[in-house]
Amino acid sequence: MTSSVRPAERFAGLLAQCPLVAILRGLAPPEADAAGDALFGAGFRLIEVPLNSPQPLQSIRQLSRLNGAALVGAGTVLTARQVDEAHDAGAQLVVAPNFNPEVVRRAVALGLACAPGVATPTEAFAALDAGATALKLFPAEAIPPAAVKAMRAVLPASALLLPVGGISTANLRTYMDAGANGAGLGSALYKPGMAIDTLRENAREFVAAWAGTIRA
Repeated sequence: MTSSVRPAERFAGLLAQCPLVAILRGLAPPEADAAGDALFGAGFRLIEVPLNSPQPLQSIRQLSRLNGAALVGAGTVLTARQVDEAHDAGAQLVVAPNFNPEVVRRAVALGLACAPGVATPTEAFAALDAGATALKLFPAEAIPPAAVKAMRAVLPASALLLPVGGISTANLRTYMDAGANGAGLGSALYKPGMAIDTLRENAREFVAAWAGTIRA
């Protein structure tokens, strides 16, 4: 049963349950159901299908119907029109590699959670002013934990920071210790054509790595 809470409000709650976003770039519809089951079973609650994947809207439809307890979104969303298309397919989250005010405003107007890509404090503040739900710090390879810590010091305490790009089980804790609220996981979690058992094992390893960042 789908929650009546607006996606933008659900995002923070689900991030608190498991602050890891599965980025399934290259996922094809025939794999979507099994991939969704594997991720949800491992503890993931946030799933993104980039729009440069094969038939991404169909995969989003399938994943959205599969489990209402998860929040499924579209990634690599570059235009307001794509926001509409993702929304019509059932997406509740819009993720972009860049900050486009029109994309953020359209997502906000539809009540969707929105995480635009930013790399500087200037972009971060502009995205928050436009109504962004969270900030995708991208590419994380160019935004080391020290930079995350510096941004965390000047941004509002309520701002949600999610580094994406090059995040692994080995460096996840370093980013979380620097002030990240979670992370987006790409090829270290999933590659096109990957066996579902491998995806399941990768997902469990990331959840275990995140659990290791929690201090009593």
